[in-house]
Amino acid sequence: MTAKTYVVPNISCGHCTATIERELKFVTGVQTVKADLDSKQVTVEVTGDNILSDVEQMLEEIGYPAQ
Repeated sequence: MTAKTYVVPNISCGHCTATIERELKFVTGVQTVKADLDSKQVTVEVTGDNILSDVEQMLEEIGYPAQ
């Protein structure tokens, strides 16, 4: 399993974190998702490195691009 933390500056409320967590769970290969409002970070655990590009694409599609 691979873990990665993204900085997502657009996170501004609890609704943002809930949306990110809900949508990223639909990405095949994502095991866990934790979005943190205070640090504006999203941490994901995935089954393989190739899944990370899918995570980044989904973040972009739902309006929360990662840096």
